Amino acid sequence: MTDWVKWTLPATVIVSTASPVYAAAYLTLEEAQRIAFPTATRFEEAHVIFKPSDIQNIQKLSGQKVGARGQQVWKAEIGSQLIGYFILDYVIGKHLVIDYAVALSPDGIVKQVELIEYRESYGEEIHDPNWLTQFVGKTDKDRLEIDRDIRNISGATLSATHVTEGVKRLLAFYDVCLK
Repeated sequence: MTDWVKWTLPATVIVSTASPVYAAAYLTLEEAQRIAFPTATRFEEAHVIFKPSDIQNIQKLSGQKVGARGQQVWKAEIGSQLIGYFILDYVIGKHLVIDYAVALSPDGIVKQVELIEYRESYGEEIHDPNWLTQFVGKTDKDRLEIDRDIRNISGATLSATHVTEGVKRLLAFYDVCLK
């Protein structure tokens, strides 16, 4: 056996016994937009860069820290008529990033929440449509708290909590920047 094989064999064994990585890409951005607003004829980028006062107001209204300098948002339109907002956001599950999107009506009511990509090795139950449907109809006036008006998911507590907090933050974002 050559020296190269002797030295690389243990590394190969270690790598091969590592836990498998689970990730699920559920939807592309465009697919999620079409699901949320099937009648839209266009999605106009309307990304928002936060002013310091925006961050303070969003944090005050939502009770959630704003970790980004802006927000990815598209106006969903039929012709030139606004039919809603499509907002792409990211939160940390337990360890890894969860990409999700929130569709809001023009008056800031949650129309739909979709998971775009989930990277954790467990907790993918938050992709369940029955869980995501709990957000429909919510506004910035709702508490949006796990175990109060949003059901927890055993085995996905942190992912469920962080997505819930993210939706709450996005509703405050609507109130501060889009209303």
